[in-house]
Amino acid sequence: MTVTHGSPIGSGTGPSFGRERVEVQRALDGFCARWLSDVAPLTAEAIRYALLGEGKRLRAILLLEAYKACGGTGDALDLAASVEVVHAYSLVHDDLPCMDDDDVRRGRPTVHRVYGVPAATAAGLAMVPLAARCAWHAAKALGLSDAVAGDIVRDLMEASGAGGMIGGQLLDLEGEGVHLTLEAMERVHRLKTGALIMASVTLGARAAMAPASRREALARYGAAIGLAFQIADDVLDITATTDQLGKTAARDLDLNKSTYPALLGVEGAIERAVALVEDGCAALQEEGLLTPTLEQLARYIVERRS
Repeated sequence: MTVTHGSPIGSGTGPSFGRERVEVQRALDGFCARWLSDVAPLTAEAIRYALLGEGKRLRAILLLEAYKACGGTGDALDLAASVEVVHAYSLVHDDLPCMDDDDVRRGRPTVHRVYGVPAATAAGLAMVPLAARCAWHAAKALGLSDAVAGDIVRDLMEASGAGGMIGGQLLDLEGEGVHLTLEAMERVHRLKTGALIMASVTLGARAAMAPASRREALARYGAAIGLAFQIADDVLDITATTDQLGKTAARDLDLNKSTYPALLGVEGAIERAVALVEDGCAALQEEGLLTPTLEQLARYIVERRS
């Protein structure tokens, strides 16, 4: 499979996955109804706000498509929702004044701007264990054993924690004002952005009881498109408007972060992202897992406008 080079980042030629987004949104509504009843009212309201706004739902869709590609036949929407909860948590905390200090996310005021910093902080902290509970119950509802359900929760938490997303966020903060090498920058983003994207597809494979070889192929795919996603973000940060992005444009420049366009140039960054997508799809093709939708999702990574 060869990814077409004629569709640059921001071309908007990729699919919208509207039906899948609606399904994931419904699952997130169900998450709120089931898991927020015992949460303090203000914290629960902040969590709903963080979860139910507009979003790409890319990680959830990736999980669902990997699950189907590996032969899964059950309803994995609740498991997919658990990944989106973790992702939403990361955005809430990433926007805090002590982090990137941003005012706009998904076209709306950020959570801390609406509910205050203490409520936003508490909401983010609460979302992680709630996601773990959701993932456990979703795995059991799919008929998986306690051991496999435990593996799923462990994988989700490892991707979210100090060895994954949180560790990457810390490295990202430490990198502000520092000129990182390409190798160092990719290490940051393989953790901060890539770890949860990779977990999304490997969790789908694990839920489908796929063998290790299939999980490994999906891990390679997820790692590649996860890094491509971050490169696309860096390009869009300087080529798109705040209205297009739904968040503050040129924020990386304001924070004096090392970016792929700064190191490679815009065209070089696009070429790197496209090459990563090709590598990820090739890994699936080798294992007989490259479905049309997984290929479309990979292309969407570099064709999206936001």
